Amino acid sequence: MTRRKASPLSLVLLGLGAFLLVLAPLLAWYVEPRAKRTPTDIDQITVFRGTGSYFDTQKIKTVKKQRLTITRQVRGDVADSEKSGRAVWDVSTSIDPDKSLPAADPHDSLQWTLERWVTDRKTNKPVHCCGEKPYFEGEVYLKFPFDVEKRTYLWWDPTLGDTVPLAYRGKKKIQGYEGLRFTGTVKAAKTGTRQVPGRMVGLPKRSQVMAEEWYANHGVELVADQRTGRIIYAAIGPRKTLRAPGGKKDVTVLLDSKRIGFTEKTQKSQVKLADDDSSRLKLVGETLPLVSVVLGGALALLGGALVVRGRESGSNGARRDGEGPDSNGPHSETSPNSLQPTTM
Repeated sequence: MTRRKASPLSLVLLGLGAFLLVLAPLLAWYVEPRAKRTPTDIDQITVFRGTGSYFDTQKIKTVKKQRLTITRQVRGDVADSEKSGRAVWDVSTSIDPDKSLPAADPHDSLQWTLERWVTDRKTNKPVHCCGEKPYFEGEVYLKFPFDVEKRTYLWWDPTLGDTVPLAYRGKKKIQGYEGLRFTGTVKAAKTGTRQVPGRMVGLPKRSQVMAEEWYANHGVELVADQRTGRIIYAAIGPRKTLRAPGGKKDVTVLLDSKRIGFTEKTQKSQVKLADDDSSRLKLVGETLPLVSVVLGGALALLGGALVVRGRESGSNGARRDGEGPDSNGPHSETSPNSLQPTTM
């Protein structure tokens, strides 16, 4: 019995379908989780702006209703990141009134800090290595972890030197893009001491005193992209003051603002980055696996059907043994049993 072989097309369709069905879980369970890694080659500037009071060292007094700008630049140390397997970011933050902008030297700013943040690229948890400065804890710093949950997170406040709980407050749209909103406050706390003239803390008879530095925050608001953890909006309300040693009241205001938040330009930039990153992760983790399952299943079914149909067709078209005229049968001219002409 002869059997017809499956057509090349049916085998190609069947193989392609099987490949896509295998690819779907591979994308969702292997590729996407490994794509969720904090970047190391970051170089980004975010700008906060608001109004408030600050201590003018030239006028030797606190001036009010001034525009204040916070500029933060984050640069990834790619070499140290690759070496350690962590996300190593160097962070420069300056606070300026209008008169010190643009600052040719960050030391000319009202306040300037340089920090090094080191985190686990997958979990966003702090890693204490690679010249980290300052030591920090918590869950949220310059970003949230991937796949942000609707719960309270511990945000590290570098000025306070401690974590602050930020409670989930629902969803909020920033420049038309929806994120998860978290808020919290910081009660006044002593953060250090500083040597100043006695009159700055109500002690005019003393030339110099070790005044107490106190810090509070009227309100912290962070809005994060749920998939990537990128912060698309941030606002803070810092208050820094001086008190006399052992004093109970603020005497001199060094910095005070009810609210300093992302500028519109920074919001748009952060939203674009979040949207791009989130779209790529969704493509790898959801869209492509779904398309692979649907298309792979359809191709596998079509290819399988063509294989079965081809074999059935080949089977029905084949002759069975003993059926049909026999070329060597008795009625054939070449049959050995047929009558042959003779001579008489």
